[in-house]
Amino acid sequence: MTVLQRAEALALKTVLALPQPIQRLAAGRALVREGQTLATEHQLTMRLMRMSGEPSLESLPIPEARRLLRRQTRLAGGDQPIGAVRDLPVGDRNGRLYVPTGATSPGPLMVFFHGGGFIYGDLDTHDPACRFFAEHSGVRVLSVDYRLAPEHPFPAAHDDCVASYRWVVEHAESLGADSARLAVGGDSAGGALAATTALAAAREDLPLAFQLLIYPMTDLRGGSDSRQAFNRRLIITQEFMDLSDECYLATAADITDPRASPLLNDVPDGLAPAYVVTAGFDPLRDEGEAYARMLADAGVPIELRRFPEHIHGFIHVVGVGRSGRASMVEIADRLRAALV
Repeated sequence: MTVLQRAEALALKTVLALPQPIQRLAAGRALVREGQTLATEHQLTMRLMRMSGEPSLESLPIPEARRLLRRQTRLAGGDQPIGAVRDLPVGDRNGRLYVPTGATSPGPLMVFFHGGGFIYGDLDTHDPACRFFAEHSGVRVLSVDYRLAPEHPFPAAHDDCVASYRWVVEHAESLGADSARLAVGGDSAGGALAATTALAAAREDLPLAFQLLIYPMTDLRGGSDSRQAFNRRLIITQEFMDLSDECYLATAADITDPRASPLLNDVPDGLAPAYVVTAGFDPLRDEGEAYARMLADAGVPIELRRFPEHIHGFIHVVGVGRSGRASMVEIADRLRAALV
């Protein structure tokens, strides 16, 4: 980090460490919708962003927005401890392996696909979250850097993620992984890619023990109530989702391709158990929960956990504040229970 970035991170950490009553005064009147109250930390952070003139990602040229996202996640994620970390090739893609302190070999491993609307995100934007997951769950995490749109539209990201998982199965021993305790995981667009990778693994009879789907994008057709209710001023806007579709989908028909919209899949036999996380104030909430219901109706072991106080992107907020970190501990504990 630069000196300025360190100062920004310290300021944000200081503000979000203030007592709750003071944060509430600074954030303004509580935002309540559908019986849910937005976490004061989120409301205060968004107010500070607006006051500082922080631009939205979709308002910037894509290269500039990608740099902004990396800066934002460094500020919110902090410097998370980890036993060991190293970059390595995952087939023809770049990857980063996080090994928790005290990990034994062979041990469980989660292949993680980052979010970012298929156009943003990389190994660095999700570095704090992956460090946190690995260290707090005791599970190795292998983050994969798939190709992004608009340079590489659908189905490039899907193909990269499935190919990466096949590579992991073939090279589990070199990663210190137990092939009987492999998982896939991801957030947002990465949640969609984790879901379709899990579906492909079941169809190809590849070993997969668990899938962790964090506020996944599952239906690119849109139209859900939550997409209408929470598409303004809550991180993910309608303009962001429209840009994602415009950049990612090569043709109009792609929007209903099951590889792009997991909710439109038939559920194959042998699909891995899933833990689906949604956020109460997230446009993608309803489609994530619809996907969980579809899996449950098909007999897949499924646990759905809605965090009603959160917005989209809360997994990045592990270096500041309290509520996001506490929720991440809960998710990491669930990952540990499934694999360790």
